[in-house]
Amino acid sequence: MPTSLREDEDELAPQPRGIVEQLVRDDVGRKKFLKAVGGAGAASFGAFVLAACGSSSKKTTTTSAPAAAPAAPAAPPSVPVAFGKGDIGILNYALTLEYLEDQFYAKVVAAKLFKGAVGSLVADFGTQEAAHVAALHATVLKLGGTPAAKPTGKFPITSAAAVAKLAYTVENLGASAYLGQAASIVSPVVLAAALAIHTVEARHAATLATLVPGGMITPTGAFAVPANSATVLAAVKPFIA
Repeated sequence: MPTSLREDEDELAPQPRGIVEQLVRDDVGRKKFLKAVGGAGAASFGAFVLAACGSSSKKTTTTSAPAAAPAAPAAPPSVPVAFGKGDIGILNYALTLEYLEDQFYAKVVAAKLFKGAVGSLVADFGTQEAAHVAALHATVLKLGGTPAAKPTGKFPITSAAAVAKLAYTVENLGASAYLGQAASIVSPVVLAAALAIHTVEARHAATLATLVPGGMITPTGAFAVPANSATVLAAVKPFIA
């Protein structure tokens, strides 16, 4: 369980493709999926999974057994080991980020920088971040893990304009953080929960873009860009006391 996000900021390589790899290895599930997407979609998916995970087919024309390949080194964890292993580690990483967002919105609401409809919207965002904290905390416990310790956040709450820009940045970072872990999550249930939060973070960011001069609703165009944990933790480090 991490006591600080400062403990591990080294670049971390992605883990295997989690649920995608599971689908590739499961011939029955793969056939059902390819039948559902059909045509060009099936071809595209096939090319993607072959590149990401390797083919599951076996050559039958070889007359002699090939030499045994050396064992591949274990992939490093997708989040710092202090958060825990596997899906629990990823959940604790997400929980730590949500702790910070929850504290940020609480301070913004207390500062009363926003009035009327915008003030109500910001308060709603804060309530939703608190719900994310509660859900992630409960899920870690349900899986038998120990929830991450709550960091103490420090945020420059100065003016409405500055806070809106910071909130826009933070929400975009949160969305990219969830997307960055999707391929490493093993449990389909955990993956579904993570993506359910990811889409809300992205909607928060898109809404906040309308309050920021030059803010872009889709800052990376047609496709969202994931961020690995090393990038995200380095970005939030200044906001931890």
